[in-house]
Amino acid sequence: MAMAIKLSLLLLVISCYLIPTFSLFEDQVGFMDWHQRYIGKVKDAVFHTQKAGRKRVVVSTEENVIASLDLRRGEIFWRHVLGATDVIDKIDIALGKYVITLSSEGSILRAWNLPDGQMVWESFLSGSKSSKALLTIPANLKLDLDSPIFVYGGTCLYAISSIDGEILWKKDFINEGMDVHQLILSEGSNVIHTVGVSDLSEFNTYEIDVKNGGVLKHVRKPFPGGIYGDILSISSDKFVALDATRSIVLVISITDGEINLQQTHVSDLIHGVSLNPIILPSKLPGIFSLTTDTFIAFIKVTHEGKLNVMEKVDKTVVVSDALALSEGEQAFALVQHGDSKIHLSVRLVHDMSSNHLKETVKMDHERGFVHKIFINNYVRTDRSHGFRALIVMEDHSLLLLQQGEIVWSRDDGLASVIDVTTSELPVEKVGVSVAKVEDSLFEWLKGHMLKLKGTLMLATPDEIAIIQKIKLQSSEKSKMTRDHNGFRRLLIVLTKSRKLFALHSGDGHIVWSTLLQSLRQSDECPNPTALKLHPWQIPHHHALDKNPSVLVVGRCGLSLSSPSTLSVVDTYTGKEARNVGPGHSTVQVIPLPFSDSSEQQLHLLIDDENRAHLYPRSREAVEIFQRESQNVYWYDVETEVGILRGYGVKSKCDGDEYCFESRNLWSIVFPSESEKIISTVSRKGNEVVHTQAKVIADEDVMYKYISKNILFVATVSPKASGPIGSATPDESLLVVHLVDTITGRILHRMSHLGSQGPVHAVLSENWVVYHYFNLRAHRYEMSVIEIYDQSRAENKDVLKLIVGKHNLTTPVSSYSRPEVSTKSQSYFFTHSVKAISVTSTAKGITSKHLLIGTIADQVLALDKRFVDPRRSLNPTQAEKEEGLLPLTDTLPIIPQSYVTHAFKVEGLRGIETIPAKLESTTLVFAYGVDLFFTRLAPSRTYDSLTEDFNYALLLLTIVALVVAIFVTWVLSERKDLQEKWR
Repeated sequence: MAMAIKLSLLLLVISCYLIPTFSLFEDQVGFMDWHQRYIGKVKDAVFHTQKAGRKRVVVSTEENVIASLDLRRGEIFWRHVLGATDVIDKIDIALGKYVITLSSEGSILRAWNLPDGQMVWESFLSGSKSSKALLTIPANLKLDLDSPIFVYGGTCLYAISSIDGEILWKKDFINEGMDVHQLILSEGSNVIHTVGVSDLSEFNTYEIDVKNGGVLKHVRKPFPGGIYGDILSISSDKFVALDATRSIVLVISITDGEINLQQTHVSDLIHGVSLNPIILPSKLPGIFSLTTDTFIAFIKVTHEGKLNVMEKVDKTVVVSDALALSEGEQAFALVQHGDSKIHLSVRLVHDMSSNHLKETVKMDHERGFVHKIFINNYVRTDRSHGFRALIVMEDHSLLLLQQGEIVWSRDDGLASVIDVTTSELPVEKVGVSVAKVEDSLFEWLKGHMLKLKGTLMLATPDEIAIIQKIKLQSSEKSKMTRDHNGFRRLLIVLTKSRKLFALHSGDGHIVWSTLLQSLRQSDECPNPTALKLHPWQIPHHHALDKNPSVLVVGRCGLSLSSPSTLSVVDTYTGKEARNVGPGHSTVQVIPLPFSDSSEQQLHLLIDDENRAHLYPRSREAVEIFQRESQNVYWYDVETEVGILRGYGVKSKCDGDEYCFESRNLWSIVFPSESEKIISTVSRKGNEVVHTQAKVIADEDVMYKYISKNILFVATVSPKASGPIGSATPDESLLVVHLVDTITGRILHRMSHLGSQGPVHAVLSENWVVYHYFNLRAHRYEMSVIEIYDQSRAENKDVLKLIVGKHNLTTPVSSYSRPEVSTKSQSYFFTHSVKAISVTSTAKGITSKHLLIGTIADQVLALDKRFVDPRRSLNPTQAEKEEGLLPLTDTLPIIPQSYVTHAFKVEGLRGIETIPAKLESTTLVFAYGVDLFFTRLAPSRTYDSLTEDFNYALLLLTIVALVVAIFVTWVLSERKDLQEKWR
C-alpha cells in the first residue's frame, strides 16, 4: 500500500510537469496582460506638505482603502486594503511620521509609517456596545508617553500611547447611558472634554484628566424632546444641534462650569418655509452651515449665543473644513459645478464678504457634481498664500486643482465595478494608401533586421530598447478595430457610481465614459443605484451599419419595490440612445434567446408582483414573444424564507400590452428550522458545449446531462449560517441540490456533515465545483459533481457516434422525468476562496480550467482534470491514456499557475471569462479595487503561433537553407561536369 501511494505521488508530480502552466518570461509581461490600481471614492483626506520629503496626501476611501498619494502626479506611494468588514472611521497624522487610522466602529486603532506604509503598531479596543467612533490627536503631540492619542468607540474613551499603541487608561460610559458626540482637547491643556447626550435627553459634559482618566467634573442639562443628528462643536465652549422636530436650533454654551441652552426657530433665521433642515458637519470656528431643500445658510454664533445669518448660497455648493493659515486666521473653500466648469472660491472665516481666492476651472460634465472638497495651502514666492484643492466628484473620480488648472485626475470609480459585459470593436475600413504600405514595408524590414541582430546577440543596448518598443507597437493591441483572433474587445463595466466605462482590452485605457443621466439623483429618482448590465443589440455581418449597444438597469430607491430605470447606451460612442423611467419595479432581468429584425435582444423584467414586462416595447417584439411564450420560464429565490419558486407566462396584464401576468408552476420549501439558503449558481447563458458524448477508458461512452435549466442550491443548518467556527461540527450540515428550474425536480442531493459555508461554486456543462469549509478536518474542501444522462446509456458504440448513427438527435424534454446518474468526489484545498469561474472558448473544444480567486487576491488556474470525480488511487493503463490523474486527497497549487503572476487584484470580487475567436484562447478579466486582464490558453496555443515566436530566427533559417541549396546545386553541377570530362 505504501509503495502504491509513493508511486501515485510520483505520477502526480510527473503529471504536474505535463500540465500547461502560465508562467511568463520577463520580456513578456505587459504584452498579453495589464494591471491597474485604484483606491475608490475618497471620504477623508489629510495633507502632509512639510518642507523636507515628498509632498503627499493620505486618504481613506469607501472601499476601506488607506493610501498615500503623490501630490505632484497623483500616483500611489503605498496603499492598504483593510477588507469589507473593517470600515475606516477616522484618519489623521501624528508626530509628523505616523498615519493613525481608526476602524471597525472604533475597535481597531493602527499606526502606519508615513514614508513606506509599514504598520508600526495595532491596538484592539473592546467596547461595551457599538457607538460613534471619534479620534483626537493633540496638536502638540510629542514623542513620549505623556502625550497620548484619544479614542472613543464602543461607549468607552481610551488614552493610547502614540509610541507602541498601549492602552494607558480607559473610561467606560455605559453606566452613564451617554453617547459621546465630541472630544475636545485644547492646546496645552491637561483636561479633555467629552460632550454627548444621555438616554434621558440630557446634555452632558465631562472633564477628564488626560494623565489617569479620572473624572474631574461632570455637568448635565436636561432638554425636552431630544436632538436630531449629531452635536456640532464650533468652539471649545459652544455647540449647536437641531431638536428632534428639526424646527429649532439649539446653541449650547458652557460658562463657568454651567450649561446654558438657547433656542432659535429655524423659520426666524431664514424667514420662510424651509424643508428638511440639516446642520452640515463642516468644521468652521464660530460658524455653522444649515442646509435646506433650496439653499445653504452660513450662520455665525456670537459670544452671547445669538445667531446671525451671514450668507445664503445654492444648495449644490460644497463646503470644506476650515484651514489654519496663521495664528488667529483661518480659511475655507466653497466649490460649485455648473456649465462644464468648477467655480472655486476661498474665503477667510472672519471676513466672508470677500473672496481671498476665486478660480474657474473647465471640467468634463461626465464627472457629475462635486461631492467633497479638501483644501491645503502653500506659500508663494511673494510670501502670499496659495491654495490647492482636492475634489471628489460624483463619479468617484479624484482631482487636484491648483492655480486654476487640473494638476492631475484619477478615475477611482473603477474601484467599484458591479457588472461587466463585452462588445466587439468596429470593423477595419478597407483601403490603405500606397505610401502607408511602403512605410509599413520599410518598418517591417527594419524591425526584422533588428530582431535578427537580437537573436544573434549582436544588438546594442539602444537597439534592444528599440526592439522592445517595436514589439509593443507591432502587437497592435491598442488598435480601435477588431482583429481576426478576437483579442481586441471593449470591456463595458458598470460601477457603483452609476457611471459606464469602456475599457480597451489591449492595454486597459478608457475609450469613453458616461455618467448615466437616467440614474442621476433627482426628485423623481432619489437614492439611485445601478443594478445590472446586459447586451442589448449585437449587429451581425448583415447589419454592420448599426452600432452595438448595452442595456443598463437601475433602481430609484433602496427597496425591491422602488421604480426602476432603463438606459440603452451605444458601445462605440458611449452616448445614451434612449432611457426609460422611473417606471415599474425590477427584481430580476431575464435575457431571452430571441432577437427582432434590428438585432435587439428581447428581455423580460420581473417586478416585485411577479409580472413580466417585455422590452423592447414594440409590436414585433410582442409577436415574437407570444409565439414562444409557452416555452418561457423563470424562477425566483426567496433567500430569507427559504423558498424556490418557478413561474411561467399566463396572460397579458390589463391596460398594458407589454406586460404579462405569471403563473406559479412549482415551489420548493426548505424548512427554516433545518436549512437556510446561502448560495445559488446557474450556468452561463452563452456557454458553448462542443459535444454531449464523453469517451472514457476502454472505448466506453458516457453522455453528459446538458441543460441550461439546472440550478445549484447550497443550504446549511441555521446554527452554521454564521462565520466559520460559530457552530460545532455536530451542529453543522451543508446540503447541496441540483434543481431543474422548469419542473422543480431535485435531480441530485448530497450532504456534507460537519461542514459550513461560505460556499463559492461554478456550474458548467454537466458539472459543478463548489468550495466550503470542513469543520471536522479544520480545512477547506472543494467538491465536484458530474451528472450524466442515463436515457442514452444503451447506445455506447463509438463507431456509431463518429459516423452520426446515434440517438443524440432524439428530442429531450424537461417535462419528462430524466434518468440521470452522478459521480462526485471531494478534495482538500489549501486556500480560502473569494470567487470561482471557469474558462470559456468559442466552440467549447479546449479543455477547461477553473479560475479561483484566492484570499490573497490572486487568480489561480486549476486544471479541471484535478477535480475529476473518476480519479482513482491506482488508475488503469487505459485511464492513464485517457489522461486521468492518480487520486490524492489534496488539490495541488502550482506557483506557475497563478494567472495574475506577481500582481494582486486587491479586494477581488469577480472573475469574468470571454471567449476569443481563436478556439485555444480565453480572455480573463478580474475586478475588485484593482483591475487585471490577461489571455489564457488552457491547452496551449495549438491553433496559432505565439506572439513570442522568433520570426527573425525563421528568416535566418530560410536564408541559410536557400544558400545551402544554391551551394549544393553549384557543387553538384561542378561534380557532374568533372564526371563528363573523364
